[in-house]
Amino acid sequence: MTTLNPRDTYLAASVSTATPSQLLVMLYGRLVLDVQRATDALRRGEPSQAHEQLLHAQEIVLELNASLDITSWDGGAGLASLYDYLHQELVRANMVKDLKVAEFCLHVVTVLRDTWTDAAGALLAQSA
Repeated sequence: MTTLNPRDTYLAASVSTATPSQLLVMLYGRLVLDVQRATDALRRGEPSQAHEQLLHAQEIVLELNASLDITSWDGGAGLASLYDYLHQELVRANMVKDLKVAEFCLHVVTVLRDTWTDAAGALLAQSA
């Protein structure tokens, strides 16, 4: 029998009870964290540390893109294009360990996270 530590138990409960908009915000939060850790590692001259974080960030962007229904709203196709571009840039940052590209990606994902956080908050306020 596998026993989860309290942190893992809390995270599992948070994910299992979250609304779709909360899950999206959580995913963006992790994306920002991964890219931030990667840029920090590149600044420290630790490219191997950046590699794992950038790989995980790439996986998140691919998942965001795969789960996007581009027909559900007018901006869907544009967001899909942004995800494609962001993924390419994350790959490039990882391949050549380019701090400037990683910092650009961090800026993009931070703006996206903040936008979705605001949208989720507005949706919650509207439903209340």
